[in-house]
Parts: sequence; structure tokens; C-alpha cells
Amino acid sequence: MSSTATPPDSAPVGAELHWRALETLYASAPVNALFDSALAIQGEGRSRIEFTIDRKFYHAAGAAHGTVYFKMLDDAAFYAANTLVTDKFLLTTSFNLHFSRPVKSGRVVAEGRWISGRRRVLVAESRLIDADGEEIGRGTGTFMRSRIALSSLAGYAPPVIG
Repeated sequence: MSSTATPPDSAPVGAELHWRALETLYASAPVNALFDSALAIQGEGRSRIEFTIDRKFYHAAGAAHGTVYFKMLDDAAFYAANTLVTDKFLLTTSFNLHFSRPVKSGRVVAEGRWISGRRRVLVAESRLIDADGEEIGRGTGTFMRSRIALSSLAGYAPPVIG
């Protein structure tokens, strides 16, 4: 599998416009102001979210609460799936989580990957990797097209070049 990079001075075109607009949509969501996180769409059906875990996310036993695992796994899978849908916002209809190990602090990466479906229902998976490269959680979700047009969302906008 090869990857190509867009030179910094060329404007995104085609699918890349959609992917960059999804990145701005993620950044514009009010809930994401609570997290030190950034989404990068890596290509069709692939996403990556880098985020930092610190004490404010701990449960009573001193490690990251499962809500953080769910949020980042769901977001990574969601955005991987939404790379294939350019007109509608997707909705999570189900999500299964598997916790492998606790994480207390540091940089964590959520990697999302589309698995199947392109019309009404899409399936995607995601995994969390800690700073040591160990998998700490995994999830699989199903997502369906909503009636909400992506173009109607204020945060869905390609970057301004110039």
C-alpha cells in the first residue's frame, strides 16, 4: 500500500476536499474542546485521532474512564466511515467496545478503518494505541446515513487556501 502526500502549496481537490472538511467538522464540535485531540483523515476509509490522557479523565481507581475509550473509538470509526459518504452526516447505530488494558496518561492514537457497506449502513472498526505502541482498546460500529446534509453543518467546510 502506498500513500501520496499533497504538497503544502497545492489546494486539495475531489475526495481530499471532503476529507479536509471532515477534519474541520471534528474540530468545530463543542465536545472536542474538552479534549487535546486532532483528527487526520488518511485516505478513503481511514482516520487517525491523536489525543492526550491526563488526570481529568480518571475514574476513581486512577486510570482513564471508559467514556474516553468510547468517544475516541467511536469518533475514529465514524470518521473512517464518513470518508465514503460525501452528502450526509452519519449516525452511530451500535458500537461494541473491548477494553484491553488501562491507560493513565500520555499520548494515545485512535485509528479508524472502514470495513464494509456504502449505501445506507456502513461498518467500521477502530483501535486505541498507547504511547508504548500497545493496543489498549478496540471497537466496531455500525453507522447509517442521517437526513442531515453535511453541507448544512457550519463546521463542514474545506480549508481556506490563500
